[in-house]
Amino acid sequence: MKPQLSFWQILNMNVGFFGIQFSFGLQQANMSPIYAYLGAEGKNLPLLWLAGPVTGLLVQPLIGALSDRTGSPRGRRTPYFLFGAILCSLGLLVMPFSPALWFAAGLLWILDAANNITMEPYRAYVSDRLNPDQHAQGFLTQSAFTGLAQTLAYLAPSILVWLGMNKDAVNSSNIPHITIAAFMVGALLSFTTVYWSVKRVPELPLSEAERAALNAQSRSASALLAEIWDAVKTMPPTMRRLWWMALFQWYGMMCYWIYIVPALAATVYGTNDPLSQGFRDAGLLNGQIGGFYNFIAFLAAFAMVPFTRRFGARAMHAGCLALAAVGLWCLPGIGGGWGLFVPMVGVGLAWASIMGNPYVLLAGSIPPERAGVYMGIFNMFIVIPMIIQMLTLPLIYEPLLGGRPEHVIQLAGVLLACAAVAVLRVRP
Repeated sequence: MKPQLSFWQILNMNVGFFGIQFSFGLQQANMSPIYAYLGAEGKNLPLLWLAGPVTGLLVQPLIGALSDRTGSPRGRRTPYFLFGAILCSLGLLVMPFSPALWFAAGLLWILDAANNITMEPYRAYVSDRLNPDQHAQGFLTQSAFTGLAQTLAYLAPSILVWLGMNKDAVNSSNIPHITIAAFMVGALLSFTTVYWSVKRVPELPLSEAERAALNAQSRSASALLAEIWDAVKTMPPTMRRLWWMALFQWYGMMCYWIYIVPALAATVYGTNDPLSQGFRDAGLLNGQIGGFYNFIAFLAAFAMVPFTRRFGARAMHAGCLALAAVGLWCLPGIGGGWGLFVPMVGVGLAWASIMGNPYVLLAGSIPPERAGVYMGIFNMFIVIPMIIQMLTLPLIYEPLLGGRPEHVIQLAGVLLACAAVAVLRVRP
């Protein structure tokens, strides 16, 4: 039996997730505008986002399997946290100075690889450190930090404008100065928050016998691939049933993240010109409504803990996804003003649930000694739908969706409704 952790210890062990998710929030809010400023066309945006899911598909299962077999004096997961956080900070420093589209797209591969090196061992660390009765609190606390971090990441450019920066000042690549400053803040937070968690709540020490047993295991590429393949073949039934939920859920969320700025530019400001003031204003507006839904996620993640314990993670997740589905279907019909924030309540509840409840379902079904590899494989349930979305949406963007980004947002609503139905079929 592991020692029970206090609320403050659980909070401290998840502070590092704040830095990781601030980085992801900057990408979600700013990569489509950055690509547009550098000359990308709307139909090509999904392909330019391929870096995240492909690096996740390749990196996370391998890092998860490696961390299961690591017996360093600093712990099984900690070396991966620290290396990934340093690399992520460097990527964030350079990204807003990208001189060309190819440079930004290539750098995103490095940045996403760094985030993936950090994130999946972090999820395994929570599973390692907590007893099963504290899993819901641990993973929903991660979800809360996700909401808080992404709230601030989305709002950072608007906050900088409120503090006096010129929203229309741009560098030679047409990237706004407020975007550059936001990425600088992210670079600082990426490493410092992870280091805080490692120092405040270190991993449980391994006995000499446990460390010797881990160090005796092969870390060759063939051994790691064999471990991943064996884990896939022996995947628990609950985990298998989560696939269909993940397919619809992540396909839909990628539709939202990639096309929300062009959709707002079209429906609120009546423009599709990425060099126009209206397009830059749409980017700021996305930061505000995105910050709002992430703040809702921050509050909801803590409030959701007793409801998840009472009604179960499956029912809570289905209800939250259904609310987001309705909100995204209605969003393009709202022409501006405070009405845009109403659908974001549902999106925020869904985002809090997405980052917590599926992991509650998962953590109770996997063997603890293989938490790293299974958390890595579960990430494949995230990135494979993203890859499918990025490869298929360009094929239907014009013939089926009329080349209109607002129709992609409504498609996202339909897909989240399908995910809500699919999760009800999961039997914990």
